[in-house]
Amino acid sequence: MARDGRLGVGIVGAGRVGPVIGAALAGAGHAITGITSGSDDDRAAGVLPGVPVLEAPEVLRRSELVILAVPHDELAGFVQGMADLGAWQPGQLVLHTDPAFGTAVLEPAQRSGAIPLAVHPAISFTGTSMDLRQLQVSFAAVTAPAPVLPIAQALAVELGCEPVVVDEENRAAYAEAIATASEFSRAIIGQSTSLLRGIGVENPGGYLSALVQSTVERALREASDPPIL
Repeated sequence: MARDGRLGVGIVGAGRVGPVIGAALAGAGHAITGITSGSDDDRAAGVLPGVPVLEAPEVLRRSELVILAVPHDELAGFVQGMADLGAWQPGQLVLHTDPAFGTAVLEPAQRSGAIPLAVHPAISFTGTSMDLRQLQVSFAAVTAPAPVLPIAQALAVELGCEPVVVDEENRAAYAEAIATASEFSRAIIGQSTSLLRGIGVENPGGYLSALVQSTVERALREASDPPIL
């Protein structure tokens, strides 16, 4: 880590998550060293203007902190592939954003001396600058070996999130909770708007907006209230 606490940060993954994480860390004073090409390079460039697009080994070579924001099914293979190339560096921070994995998936990098961190901000990313505002009011699940857990927590705070420690063995249950909240919300809203559209209601999403937001907020308040014994 640099003496002043500022890091050279490389982003692997130019989808909805990686560029936003990079922009948040840049806003905290870190320097973005490069980003790999991804599903929407134009959108990534809009969030991270002027950041060079590089091949993954070069991103790793330039960076003290590497953010891995790749699809779930590709993460383990990518980490192993970079290990096979000898691309991981001793003392390098490696942080992935997948809700389902703890740090075990980063073990090939750790064998090379890298420091494994798992930080999942609990928001639905759009891949735009709007996400930066959402990060400021969100939580993030952090998992890391005990000696470096404060680093993962500090990075979550720099993203704007309140860190919540989730143990390695609980990441699968955590991921299920996140998927349930996300997928069921979209499915129910989709069904409701379809019914309204079917009876001629214009702008069904707008019609339901206040109802859905107030209902969700009430449910969240009730879920957060201490149980009555």
